[in-house]
Amino acid sequence: MHPNKINKFIYWTPRILSIIFILFLSIFSLDVFDSNPGFWQAVLGLLMHNIPSFILLIVLIISWKHEIVGGIVFILAGLLYTITLFMKPEFAWQMISWSLIISGPAFLIGGLFFANWQQKKFKLE
Repeated sequence: MHPNKINKFIYWTPRILSIIFILFLSIFSLDVFDSNPGFWQAVLGLLMHNIPSFILLIVLIISWKHEIVGGIVFILAGLLYTITLFMKPEFAWQMISWSLIISGPAFLIGGLFFANWQQKKFKLE
């Protein structure tokens, strides 16, 4: 593979995966409508459920130029989710699959941002 293709792959993959991941997380907020809330309750519920998505969107915007931020925050987000899941009193071992579904992509995206940061760092030296 040509070096420029690898550079573009390492550059675009974490950004595209981040967008998909944030949209995936946002889908979970739709459970607000299960309880037939009023309009303002639905708006408030959507805002509350999407706080992690909003935070990750801000991180993605910052990470677009400063990949190290994306590497650190996405990995920390995956760790935070895994730790909070294991600390739940109602924890059951099948919940590990939830952890893999949510934290796995976060770890992958963080790793790709780190790879992009490393590549950029070595290119400048």
